[in-house]
Amino acid sequence: MMIKKRILLSDVAALAGLSKATVSRYMNNSIVLPQETIARIESAISQLDYRGNSLARRLSKGGSETLGLVLPDITNPFFAELADAAEEAAFEHGYSLVLCITRNNPEKESQFIRWLDTCQVDGLLFTTNRPDNGLLRQEIQRHQRIVLLDEDIPGSRVPKVFADNVQGGMLATQQLIAAGHRDIAFIGGPDELMSVRERYQGFCTALEQAGLQCPPEWVMYGDYQREFGQQALRQLFSRDRRPTAVFAASDFLALGLLDGLRELGLRAPESLSLVGFDDASYADFTQPRISTIRQPARELGRAAVSLMLRLLNGEENVPAETRLPVTWVGRDSIQSR
Repeated sequence: MMIKKRILLSDVAALAGLSKATVSRYMNNSIVLPQETIARIESAISQLDYRGNSLARRLSKGGSETLGLVLPDITNPFFAELADAAEEAAFEHGYSLVLCITRNNPEKESQFIRWLDTCQVDGLLFTTNRPDNGLLRQEIQRHQRIVLLDEDIPGSRVPKVFADNVQGGMLATQQLIAAGHRDIAFIGGPDELMSVRERYQGFCTALEQAGLQCPPEWVMYGDYQREFGQQALRQLFSRDRRPTAVFAASDFLALGLLDGLRELGLRAPESLSLVGFDDASYADFTQPRISTIRQPARELGRAAVSLMLRLLNGEENVPAETRLPVTWVGRDSIQSR
């Protein structure tokens, strides 16, 4: 078996017709050379497939060939699927992807954004699940090489890619109405978040089109966590008048509603029909299986990478905002009236 000869820096220098010192200084970005000389070095690197100092070479070209993906929570299956698709798309274009988990900690979010200053990443794909007090927007505006996905940061002027939350809210509510429900509650995450406001907007539009209304006490906001869904169920069922159905703005919240029903010795959909949002993997394994709105996690990840590459390539007319369609997934958590 023939062993392939290792290509050395001296081989690159010889092919380029330059000294080893000159090539070394170029690789370490410590010398200014004529464009013709740079072309000779890069041609030699390419011909020999030299990889001995790939990081220095990438830095000399002004980038790390690495993207960062900032997520609040990797345990959420929606974010895990999004991350998998983003890594796949980045790799296809010669980029590595670094996963940055913030747990919605503002200090960690700012720290990852500042990686752009030190060339640790060429750009950031950024998601947060917390309301912004304006500081995050300022950080993003200072750095720019950022694409927002899934959740907006109001006032930030960078490319964004979101699901069609309004359409999703309408679809979910229309399905409940079509099943004969007239008393429908809404359980959402933080009311300052774009995703929550838009899903509620779709909910209200569907009710209005059907000539229905939702009592204010049946609209509840909290965090995007299972525990809040459980708390919301207790409140709904502590009142004399109860809804027959709930649109939950995430599948995690729908899980919490199921927990609350079990706590009271009740079941869905017999005691309450449910619709979630996301179509997380577990939604097909619960009892009952959760009817939901499928948010295109993989498409969001791939679209964000595509926008980032266009941004890094200096393209003009990169879309300011991209909206991806959602779809209805009917399962067992709705009972007709």
